[in-house]
Amino acid sequence: MNTTQQRADTPPSEHTFPFGKGVIHCNPLTGTVLTVGHPEFPEMSFLLGPEDAFHKPPFEWGTGFLIAGKESARWDYPTKLRWGKQSVVIDHSVLPGLGLRVIRRFGKRWTESYEFTNTRGTSLEIGSLAISTPFRDVYQSAADSLHKACHAHIWTGGAHSNVWAVPMSGRMPGLGLRLTEGVLWSYSIESRNQFVSSHARGHIYLHATDAARSPESFGGQPTLCLAPGQTFRLAWELAWHPSADSFERSLAFPFQCPSLAASIGEEGLELSLADNTRIMQFAGRVTKVRGTNAVRLSHDHSGIVHVDITSPTGPGRLAVLFHRPLRDIVEIRIDYILRNQLAKERDPIRRGAFLPFDTESGLTVNAANWSDWSDGRERVAMPLLLQQARKLGWHRSNELDAALEKYARFCRTHIVNEQGVVVEDSFNSSPHRLYNFPWYAEFFLNQYHLYQREEDALLSGRILEAYYRRGGTAYLAFVDCIHGTVSALRKLGHKPLATRLEKSHLRHALYFAKLGENLPAHEVNYEQSMVAPLCLLLQHTLQLRDTPELSESLTTCLRWLEAFAGRQPHARLRHIAIRHWDGFWFGRERAWGDIFPHYWTVLSAAVYANEARRTQTSRSERYQQMAKAIFRGNLSSFRDDGAATCAFLFPSCVNGNRAHHPDPLANDQDWALVWFLKYPELHT
Repeated sequence: MNTTQQRADTPPSEHTFPFGKGVIHCNPLTGTVLTVGHPEFPEMSFLLGPEDAFHKPPFEWGTGFLIAGKESARWDYPTKLRWGKQSVVIDHSVLPGLGLRVIRRFGKRWTESYEFTNTRGTSLEIGSLAISTPFRDVYQSAADSLHKACHAHIWTGGAHSNVWAVPMSGRMPGLGLRLTEGVLWSYSIESRNQFVSSHARGHIYLHATDAARSPESFGGQPTLCLAPGQTFRLAWELAWHPSADSFERSLAFPFQCPSLAASIGEEGLELSLADNTRIMQFAGRVTKVRGTNAVRLSHDHSGIVHVDITSPTGPGRLAVLFHRPLRDIVEIRIDYILRNQLAKERDPIRRGAFLPFDTESGLTVNAANWSDWSDGRERVAMPLLLQQARKLGWHRSNELDAALEKYARFCRTHIVNEQGVVVEDSFNSSPHRLYNFPWYAEFFLNQYHLYQREEDALLSGRILEAYYRRGGTAYLAFVDCIHGTVSALRKLGHKPLATRLEKSHLRHALYFAKLGENLPAHEVNYEQSMVAPLCLLLQHTLQLRDTPELSESLTTCLRWLEAFAGRQPHARLRHIAIRHWDGFWFGRERAWGDIFPHYWTVLSAAVYANEARRTQTSRSERYQQMAKAIFRGNLSSFRDDGAATCAFLFPSCVNGNRAHHPDPLANDQDWALVWFLKYPELHT
């Protein structure tokens, strides 16, 4: 019987099924899931669809691929399809002697199983097995994102793997995927390139293993060996959940680790274990906590360390970070910067600039027309780090003073004019990038505080005034020095400029409070580093004028911000916002794909730390812990020798290229330290 005849008993033509209070539409020819909707979000499917130009039928939900030695295959169109009242059974012939049966059932919950059966007379070793789960993690615009898209927070930690797909608005319910049988050990991304660019995360594949392509990723990838006649089964269920807490409770993790990062000088991390759960592998010390089911994990060396556990529900894994004390990291990093990242080979004035550095070749990087490698823009993080250390009395003050004096002279010659206009870099006189203005205003404000030169405070004020004059009211640059600059100007007798800046800042906040969700596109259509600066703007302005309008806007924006991050048991992920384009723009490898952690996620930490300071409510401790997790997670970007990475490419593979490794370029990651040092209450 041919395939067409086998489908003579197809279900009603709409192929629509109930899913709790929501609805699912399936492809009538393949049985793949096309859309997942909920009445709370009438405009939204949680999955990519026809409106997403890069999404095509071969990437639909439940398609996939595997690699088995010299053999490999994708599955898509089935050999057999049988519809039930609320189910579908799909058969694929993946390889000669390897069949796949997919069973989907719908109702209150949506369950799926994937059964791979070896009908050969010999064993089959599978080195990669991936299933497409195309969650709609895209940014067509801010409004589109908030109404029609979701963040997919992925955890592939063995038997306890899950995905939390939360609407970008932060409104509930969210869609939770929970593994119920088998294991997932990694995930990969496809469809990321210069054509998709920065506005879509790509197609997400969940892997039982990706050992064939990226054997070391996520703490090590096992291979799957199927004996003759043996079946490997993956199963998961999806359900609507009224909150992240509700979904987390449904996971029933056999371990709890409230904090995932600790200094190598601290007593360690407390890991609570459920009954009959034990640690199988950990390259450090494990100390029993007397009278409890908890242990303490400690280590003498810095870095990410994986903890493998076994439990009645199956094997699992978490990843913790041990790091040097913050002062050590900062001082070692500054030594490295002064030794390697100054433009010593350039003309005398430009020798004060700071440059990206290739940690593999040992060469500074020349930008040509690639502004994200220039001697301006984000590289100002390095002198800002020197200023923070000088303020704290860390490192050798004479070396810091000399470097900062040279950099200030370089800036006044090549980057900032006396009217406060900031250009791209010393070889590019374009003043159009508004992000640059507040960073240099902060630099010169810090110079004033360190050395008490009036002209530095005045230049800081002029830069901020130029920012607003050039359209800053409608822009979300990272303005964190407005109050300091205004206070300094008033103290020095420049009250008219101080008053103008204060009024401009208030107009800025009121403009965005009225704008609501229709945020203008910046360098990305919608991203965490638009929402976090908006929250910071509102928080700063509420110190000047506490109005219901601003307060309500902040409450909404905080919900948007929290939606960007998950709670996975990995130090690179917990509360760390999703960013997936920065490796291309800032890294040497020009690689697209998830970056965890990306340094600008510390903007979220700053928001949470400010909120803990500002409100002093029952939520303050929660916000403090979230901020600390983000700041400490970002310490994973710094090595013991002072080298650093601007981007850790997190998936096992992106477009088939091996990932889960740091980019070799030390570029702009020092912002993570700059912002952490602003919040001393979080240093311990």
